[in-house]
Amino acid sequence: MIARLRPMRLADLDAVLGLEEQLFAPDTWTRAMYRDELARTDTRHYLVAEDGDRVVGYAGLIAYDDEAHVATIGVAADRQGEGIGAALLDALLAEADRRSPVVLLEVRADNPVAQGLYRRRGFTEIGRRPRYYQPSGTDAVVMKRERL
Repeated sequence: MIARLRPMRLADLDAVLGLEEQLFAPDTWTRAMYRDELARTDTRHYLVAEDGDRVVGYAGLIAYDDEAHVATIGVAADRQGEGIGAALLDALLAEADRRSPVVLLEVRADNPVAQGLYRRRGFTEIGRRPRYYQPSGTDAVVMKRERL
């Protein structure tokens, strides 16, 4: 992996939203959602992976004292399989472990690659959320990891 991780900034939103569209349409987050997340510095931890001046991935964590949530992870399609997603997840989990004993996430039921990554990091499936992702109506797999 050549990409470098750093905190996400408002200036990254054009690149992040481009990746959102590439990866998750039609179920994308909006600019307003990201602006709101970045403003909540007490409970949020957002990162980007950049290679040179290109944002090639991003991730976000919502963390409270009792539990944390992996809010999002995305890696440019042409950079998947290089370990960028794993590096972003590992950085989120390190932050989560400092803040809370449990990490939860939802992952698309039709994304076995991401589910495998989460399982390799100690997550187990604890449930399903039918039609969770909107507007596509794709189901979510709910996964949980307790601090190691």
